[in-house]
Amino acid sequence: MRRPTRQPSRRRVRRARSSRADGSVDRVPPRVDPLDRRVVLAHLPTPLEPMRRLAAHLDMDEDALWVKRDDATGLAGGGNKARKLEYLCEDATVHGCDTLVTGGGPQSNHVRMTAAAANKLGLHCTIVLSSDPPSTPSGNVVLDELLAPEIVWVGRLDYYAVESAIDHTARRLIDEGRRPYAMPIGGASVTGAMGYVRGAQEIVRQQPDVDLVVTADGSGGTHAGLAAGLGSHDRVLGVDVGARPDLDTYVPEKATETARLAGLPEPTGDVRVDHEHFGKGYGAPTDAGREALDLAARLEGLILDPVYTGKAMAGLIAARRDGRIERDTKVVFLHTGGMPALFASAYAEWVKTTPPSSS
Repeated sequence: MRRPTRQPSRRRVRRARSSRADGSVDRVPPRVDPLDRRVVLAHLPTPLEPMRRLAAHLDMDEDALWVKRDDATGLAGGGNKARKLEYLCEDATVHGCDTLVTGGGPQSNHVRMTAAAANKLGLHCTIVLSSDPPSTPSGNVVLDELLAPEIVWVGRLDYYAVESAIDHTARRLIDEGRRPYAMPIGGASVTGAMGYVRGAQEIVRQQPDVDLVVTADGSGGTHAGLAAGLGSHDRVLGVDVGARPDLDTYVPEKATETARLAGLPEPTGDVRVDHEHFGKGYGAPTDAGREALDLAARLEGLILDPVYTGKAMAGLIAARRDGRIERDTKVVFLHTGGMPALFASAYAEWVKTTPPSSS
């Protein structure tokens, strides 16, 4: 385990890099590429695969629809959070932290992958889950218990209350003699978003003609990183899954800060967030999401989840049907992972009892 050369203040919590009050951000020395400041956790590059049968179903050109398989990043089942964690964990170890602290809902993929990253790097991990302990663990909770972080159950809280609980937990760890590194929900920070600057560049290398990347918008960091990496808000469509209420302001702000940190031009255009597909809220399945799960599975053998990727694919399908996506638009769907949620008892029952789509 890496040890610091000096003990940080006992009242100080190291947090994932954000901005200063004047909008500036910390920069690495100019001769060091900020995108190289990472630990290796993910299997990269991930595949980019055509979805020809789904494209035909949506009356799109054969080569118009692709899926970026970030479900195949490899860390504890894979998912988009591996890219963010490469940068977050590098920041934590550089600053001599010995404990990763984060939180989210009970089926949080970020929480599961943070615990895995901590184990891989020889760090401690504490996770804050916004629920009561289940009588029978299922889905991601089973994996959380297998990875064995300290789990703090805080009851059902809203987004900002969970963020406060993460901070409170980090301060408690300081009092216990730990050196915690506090990550926001979803790893959504300028530091974490650097993972998707690199991810956007990877997509362009694989598909230089890409017009649009479609992604689930949970905590907003993936969207911000993609916009910074592509240099354009117009080329990213985020589908709101109901997790964060301020996406329309958070995404452009963090995209600008991330571009500055990466030494890139600020993204142009207007941020695009589709708010029509989160249904009754975060974690609540929708009928359109069920159709998306069915179409992806039956036409492409692609497994989506009801919390993130199902809603994101529903947004893509709706955008094609109403003409926002044209027949020949080159679209990359970002598969952010999330399959363990299908094995959560509530979602397994939903799949079992909800009539399959007839589309």
